[in-house]
Amino acid sequence: MIGFVGFSQEKQPSYTAEGDLVKATYYYQDGTVSTIGFFKDQKLTGEWTRFDKEGNIIQTAFYDAGNKVGKWLVWSSNALKEIHYENNAIVDVNTRETGLKIAIH
Repeated sequence: MIGFVGFSQEKQPSYTAEGDLVKATYYYQDGTVSTIGFFKDQKLTGEWTRFDKEGNIIQTAFYDAGNKVGKWLVWSSNALKEIHYENNAIVDVNTRETGLKIAIH
């Protein structure tokens, strides 16, 4: 009896130096990009963008030395949620119902 076991090969995250930052790109199992963001001194920094499997932006987030800061945007099929962070704490949340899928980059 001969058996075969197959494993799909996941695309491993990629890391590239950009000045004093490290750009990180993460992938879904099928190889499409799921998240792009930056590290500085091994801490999340700057803008991080998440995509759905079709390549649409579903979240933009901002970090400063690993802390959540600024206005985060989260899209769903019928709403846009704005979450405002200051020093890793939620300050305000606004939700806008929309029939349109909006992507800002």
